[in-house]
Amino acid sequence: MAGDVRTREEKAQRRALFLVAGSQLLALTLWFSASAVGPQLEQAWGLTMGQTAWLTLAVQIGFVVGAFGSAVTGLADALASRRLFVIAAFTGAATNAALVVLGPGDHIVAFGLRFMTGVALAGVYPSGLKVMAGWYRQGRGMALGLLVGALTVGSAGPHLIRGLGFDWEGVVLAASGLAVVAGLLMGFGLEDGPFEVRASRFSRKQIGRVVRNRGVRLSTYGYLGHMWELYAMWTWTSAFLLASSAASSYSYGSVSVITFAVIAIGGVGAWLAGIWADRFGRSLVAGGSMAVSGSCALVTPLVFGASVWFVVPVFLVWGFTVVADSAQFSAMVTETAEDEVRGTALTLQTALGFLLTLVTIRGVPWLAEAWSWRWAFPILALGPLLGVVAMVRFQRWASGRSHHRASA
Repeated sequence: MAGDVRTREEKAQRRALFLVAGSQLLALTLWFSASAVGPQLEQAWGLTMGQTAWLTLAVQIGFVVGAFGSAVTGLADALASRRLFVIAAFTGAATNAALVVLGPGDHIVAFGLRFMTGVALAGVYPSGLKVMAGWYRQGRGMALGLLVGALTVGSAGPHLIRGLGFDWEGVVLAASGLAVVAGLLMGFGLEDGPFEVRASRFSRKQIGRVVRNRGVRLSTYGYLGHMWELYAMWTWTSAFLLASSAASSYSYGSVSVITFAVIAIGGVGAWLAGIWADRFGRSLVAGGSMAVSGSCALVTPLVFGASVWFVVPVFLVWGFTVVADSAQFSAMVTETAEDEVRGTALTLQTALGFLLTLVTIRGVPWLAEAWSWRWAFPILALGPLLGVVAMVRFQRWASGRSHHRASA
């Protein structure tokens, strides 16, 4: 009898694993739906490189505003996670689709729509993490790793859609359609997990409880180092490859397909890193991932303009490791934050991380304009370096806490 119950629980967990991850994958195609067709929009709308950067920056700013608003008001813990996900996914689908109708005539309107899409995504990503954490206690690193892997593939999705020959309108509308499917899956295909934390009333003390938690702080420091690198790399890989191809005597083929592969391989990295983190420790795996990804950023000048057989392997390794650590920072928060403020802690961490991405997403093209694309990426290695330091400190803190508990 006990074995039958355990089997049913395991089946329910596996079903939830794939439904939550699938919903996240489909909804996150909204993120780069405009950025993936940046060169086409530059021609169609007469945009400069700086204005194209704002198509991504507007999403990041919207996400930060939405996430900070959710954290400060306690919305992430006051509203059921699945309900928040559904509302946010449908809202994001609508604002993204409106880009096709309203965007071409007015750049400011287009940036505003991208901003609102970012606000909506602030209700998708952290709530998806919370839903997944509600289904897993053992194996949480693997589960959140798979979720971030799904996010990664979803973020890369518009590049694949573009690579299949769709025009910019088709890419944008396809992303909105997929986000609607994501909301339906989360809303009607799933129920809350056994470890889901019940919605709690808002209290101004929630933010203080999060900030005073040393484990949450250290994991967030690591996350900030990771985010310094991640979205700038994702946003500008296509531009780097185009410039490298132009400087090379070799053909690179479809840069859109290569960019999809570079970003999407991070999905495998996040999933495998989750399995390794459950076995060997989160801080060790996260620190190791940042050490490798930072090294890749440093060597990009050496492969610029080289054969595709040199450039693509470096970027595939970079794409694999640059997001492999991401889920482990979230897992650290769910394991060190108090249950009543888990959603607020996750949302605050992501808000701070995405706020930092504004610096590097805008800074990389500035460096490219000043020094050429060859020298645009090494600055990104600074984040992983500081992130590794944070993970060393986290490991020492966690070991000391374990020793104290054993002594008690």
